[in-house]
Amino acid sequence: MKINTTNNHRTRSLRAAGFTLIELLLVLAILAILAAIVVPKFSGIQGTAQVKATKAQLSTFATSLDMFEVDNGHYQKSLNDLIIKPRDATNWRKYLDADTIPLDPWQHPYIYTFPGKHRADSYDLSSMGPDGRVGGDDDIVNWTTGK
Repeated sequence: MKINTTNNHRTRSLRAAGFTLIELLLVLAILAILAAIVVPKFSGIQGTAQVKATKAQLSTFATSLDMFEVDNGHYQKSLNDLIIKPRDATNWRKYLDADTIPLDPWQHPYIYTFPGKHRADSYDLSSMGPDGRVGGDDDIVNWTTGK
């Protein structure tokens, strides 16, 4: 009498080839734990990068504003005067290589005030920061805040 062992072997190999529900749930739980650890770290990097980009843009504006003042003897009335010649500018040139004044990384306009409230002999230049409101701990400014 011959026993058919190939059918038994095939059934066992099919069972061993797949994953059980417990194994799949365990893998998903491990992936969720890793994501919970890694994702906040990357989101913090993005926020830091946006703050650094804003500070770099404020520095570019400051250089351009100071160049305008040296060329024309006074600071301009708005940031648009860096790209569009104002009537009272005697020795003007385009100070920013752009068609419009860029927005900050949070898509809010930069705030330029002349004469400055915090720097009376100069100008105030700021970004409202991530919250989009003037006056908060997240504002990025060109003056010392005493924090």
